[in-house]
Amino acid sequence: MATSRTEADACTFLDTDHKAVKKMFKTYEELTKSRARDTAQKKLELARELCQALTVHASIEEEIFYPALQEVMKKRDLLAEAQVEHAGAKDLIAQIEAMDEVDEMFDAKVTVLGEYIDHHVKEERNEIFPKARAARGLDLVGMREELQARKEALMGMEEQT
Repeated sequence: MATSRTEADACTFLDTDHKAVKKMFKTYEELTKSRARDTAQKKLELARELCQALTVHASIEEEIFYPALQEVMKKRDLLAEAQVEHAGAKDLIAQIEAMDEVDEMFDAKVTVLGEYIDHHVKEERNEIFPKARAARGLDLVGMREELQARKEALMGMEEQT
């Protein structure tokens, strides 16, 4: 049974993450225009928070959402593309996390990461989510709970490190 758009399903849950990350990227962009003395430290902290959020989000998609879709989708090219996009984002995340100084390259990497994520989110919203909702035999409401539990576990692990 396909879920309706009004039910809080896995797609809605993932899209809530997308919106939160988009807001963080906007805040980062505003910080790049600031002349305040503590701007570099704020950008560094926000970039680390962004990287953590994206890493956890990618993990729950790769561990739970995409494998479930693999089983029910006939055309899997969108999922393959999404995984390649995740790999590109993870590479940039690793580069950002390895930097401890905010300079033009740091800002450029965060900006490009934001562009990658924007593109990825559009594809999920416009192509993957509608196909997931239309798929037979996919319990997206139940999956939402699984995604949420795994996200909480991963966030807890991140906070301990």
